Amino acid sequence: MQQSRWIGQGTRQCSRLICQRRTFHEYFVTHLPSSSLHPDSRSSAGPSLHRLPRSASQPHSPDPSGASRSPSALPTPGSQTVGVSRDTTVVRIPLKSAKHHFGAGVSRGSRPYNEDTYQAGTIEIPAFAKRQPISYTRSKARENQGAESASGDPQVFYFGVFDGHGGSECSEFLRERLHGYIEEAAEKFGMGSSLRIGQEEEAENDTVKQQDALELQRQLVDSWKDTVGGYFKRFRPEYFTSLQKTATPSRATSSHLSEQPGSSSAFEAILTYAFLRADLDFTSAQASKHSPSPSSDDPVLDDKPLNDNDVLSHPSKPASQNLTHREILRAPIGGKTRFKGGSTASIALLSTPTPTPFWNPASPATLVVAHVGDTRILLCRVSDGQAVPLTTNHHPSTPVEATRLRRYAATFVTDSFGEERVLGLANTRAFGDISSKRIGVSAEPEINTVQLAPSEYSFLVLMSDGVSGTLSDQEIVDIVKEARTPEQASRDVVNFATEVSEEADNATALVVRLGGWERRGEGGVGSLGTKEMRDYRKRDAEDPRARRQ
Repeated sequence: MQQSRWIGQGTRQCSRLICQRRTFHEYFVTHLPSSSLHPDSRSSAGPSLHRLPRSASQPHSPDPSGASRSPSALPTPGSQTVGVSRDTTVVRIPLKSAKHHFGAGVSRGSRPYNEDTYQAGTIEIPAFAKRQPISYTRSKARENQGAESASGDPQVFYFGVFDGHGGSECSEFLRERLHGYIEEAAEKFGMGSSLRIGQEEEAENDTVKQQDALELQRQLVDSWKDTVGGYFKRFRPEYFTSLQKTATPSRATSSHLSEQPGSSSAFEAILTYAFLRADLDFTSAQASKHSPSPSSDDPVLDDKPLNDNDVLSHPSKPASQNLTHREILRAPIGGKTRFKGGSTASIALLSTPTPTPFWNPASPATLVVAHVGDTRILLCRVSDGQAVPLTTNHHPSTPVEATRLRRYAATFVTDSFGEERVLGLANTRAFGDISSKRIGVSAEPEINTVQLAPSEYSFLVLMSDGVSGTLSDQEIVDIVKEARTPEQASRDVVNFATEVSEEADNATALVVRLGGWERRGEGGVGSLGTKEMRDYRKRDAEDPRARRQ
């Protein structure tokens, strides 16, 4: 009875979220002075009023009086006040097209098709950035260089790379839906902003939300036990504090209550829940697929997708609110028959304490990385120019992963390339892969939080194993240092990895500009540390006799 009550409550909550949630934004929002816009765009009567030349657009010049004009004080047609207004206009800039801030390089290599996908944009969750000291925020004027999201907090940026195997169904599912699961988990757990003063006292009194979060965690783990069994009968996610049997009940309860909705530990639990819930929905939908009966005589049933009611195809299921109308009309993910593929995933979320964007040299930021599999995320430090890895590959050769799975895996074998595998899989954590769930191949993420000081790091790189499996971490960041823009850097990394690889895998690289981008060549020896090795590898790859057997 209690379980049905929670299920009904969750269904109503999901329905409310679907109605309220906006679609995923592949752009960021910023403010520009209205005086910097083209005169035609500032006209209230439209661009056909005066057709002034672009040379008539004047740079923004501050008002000598320092007064800020209201939106109602816009210049009237024919007025001569162009260029002196302090009014600002909200502008949406597609992030994937902002080559000076973000770049993505993609190549299928020598494979017949590409199973890698990626995502970049902003999501609607409360800010989780570290709050700045009150004395600093009060003494520093609010810089109007960014914009706030619908929640009232600065925008939270989202970057993800997904490497599919056995097909692209799972990686496409993660590209279109994973950020929706994060938004829904933040709503269900009652996540609050880390920037609002006085919120802690309110969170301590809101025991209902805390009890709801505990129940959601228990329900999710119980669902894994009932659906899959095996390894998940003793499954205790790291950040689900209420399920840790190593601590006493009183200690577990007190530690959970001390986690405020805006704290990093609470956000880690939200990310863990989102990853595990997305994987459970995808795995359940995989298992429910089956081949159509050849003896069916009903043409209507034969033409109807057999997975019509699962999360992979129905637009009213959780996280499907992120789909556009065109995507909803597309064929269900994976078609009608069961598939055995899966995908790795690495996502990076950036939050700032002020509307000033994270790529501003004076802006601090908080970076949270959630990672499953062998996709990889790197930072480049300005002081010494070194690569800072934020993820570790989840392979059977990793001691932590080997210890976790040896009680459940039947065999660990080494292939002809010297790589250790478990039941034929190179990854011990992944989405999908239903045939390996019972032995512990889960989507429980490894989470890392980094506080980025102003201009401490020059850029962030996310890549699939088609890049990281061929190039070293330092080679990757050195290639980026030599590029002029993140867009050029991402293409250079992918092209070099594809050229020097004997059997090029699908390769994807995302380069994100940070505050120290202009100083990326200063630390250490710049890009010269691996220059000689990279030149040798390129000459060797271009020599047709070098690889002759």
